[in-house]
Amino acid sequence: MIPIDLLVHGGDVLTVDATGTVVPDGAVAVRAGEIVEVGPAERLRAAYAPAEEIDARGCLVLPGLINTHTHLAMTLLRGSADDLTLQGFLERVIPREAELLSPETVAAGIRAAIAESVRGGVTTALDMYWFHEAAEAVAREAGWRLLSGPTFMDVPGPPDGRPYADRLGWAEAHLAARTPAPGSRPVVFAHSAYTLAPEQLTAIAALARAHGALLHLHAAENATEVATVTELHGMRPVELLDSLGLLGPDTLLAHAVDLTDAEIAALARTGTAVAHCPVSNLKLGCGIARVPDLTAAGVTVGLGTDGAVSSNTLDVLGAVRMAALVHKAGGDPTAVGAEQAVRMATIESARALGLGEQLGSLEPGKRADLVVLDLDRPHLAPRHDPYSTLAYAAGAADVRDTVVDGRVLMRGRALLTVDERHAVDGLQDAVSVPVPRPRTHTEHLTRNVST
Repeated sequence: MIPIDLLVHGGDVLTVDATGTVVPDGAVAVRAGEIVEVGPAERLRAAYAPAEEIDARGCLVLPGLINTHTHLAMTLLRGSADDLTLQGFLERVIPREAELLSPETVAAGIRAAIAESVRGGVTTALDMYWFHEAAEAVAREAGWRLLSGPTFMDVPGPPDGRPYADRLGWAEAHLAARTPAPGSRPVVFAHSAYTLAPEQLTAIAALARAHGALLHLHAAENATEVATVTELHGMRPVELLDSLGLLGPDTLLAHAVDLTDAEIAALARTGTAVAHCPVSNLKLGCGIARVPDLTAAGVTVGLGTDGAVSSNTLDVLGAVRMAALVHKAGGDPTAVGAEQAVRMATIESARALGLGEQLGSLEPGKRADLVVLDLDRPHLAPRHDPYSTLAYAAGAADVRDTVVDGRVLMRGRALLTVDERHAVDGLQDAVSVPVPRPRTHTEHLTRNVST
């Protein structure tokens, strides 16, 4: 028998491979953080000698969920900016961030976010936020896959106190010192075309490309943002990014709600991906992204939650359900189906990050990121179709075990690498400063206007 580190066996294995293979009473063999084999449990149990096992009988085994757009440490402000437009939300949150954020509070915020994410079967997140070094340290300690990096936003009084003029050199040093790791890649975050000037965006993109980094931006989140960018620069956000040469296969746009046909064609032509955040978009009244049109054009669309202030949750399974439902509002129940929504949270999200060869499905050679979901519950019975179960019936509370890089982070709903009590108490302690009262007027957030 071949020695391996982990064998997950006995459940129905939803591989999310190219043909949607499901292996009843299947198993996944893992060695050195990598999937060695997927197949019938009886055969794999006979072939391998695991150091650790997970008995998944009565469960569904699926790839780890991937959150392609979030601001994890905004758990610090959950519930403090509800029932507002995007612009009102930004006016409320940004001053509060300037008061509250530090490496210590971001660490507290992300520790709680990781606990929440692992409980919900999320194994990877693309996290745009301040003090990314503190976030990365917490994620390493927890054994959780975090894609983060330098963030650029030219506004007065940034939380880290580093003016834009100093940020390029700081980011260059970070990227040069970064140690490559399987299932990861460098990332550079340019907040948006309304907080950065065209020449700044161009310089940030050049930095990202010099290091083979993913470039991640907010773009076309709502009609007001589009109007603001058009007033500032004479072009709509996606038009501007295209004119500057920022679109491409190493660029991922968050939201992309307000798009024209020509802009969708530009995303398809350049290979630019989109992170769809349906819960946040609805809560902020931004609208419904044109996901059926994007995918029909060949644009890769992954799923994200956005931060825990604009969506109040980091539940990617909740985003799967919303993505499968909200696009039917136009009258076409096939607009986004259950299988497509699940793929958007797994393999399509991996492709959106440029990591489709390493993450997003249960196949030999890929990183061993997987989830065991308990099917032995009334709301998940009977078992007709695993995609339907995931998209329309399952919830984060149904996740029983979570594995990242072959390491078990949650077993039997018990977190193994994060002290949950410490995480919750630390989050509460970090927000002891009172939250400001709502503003009574509206301002557009731009790089030239202080909020």
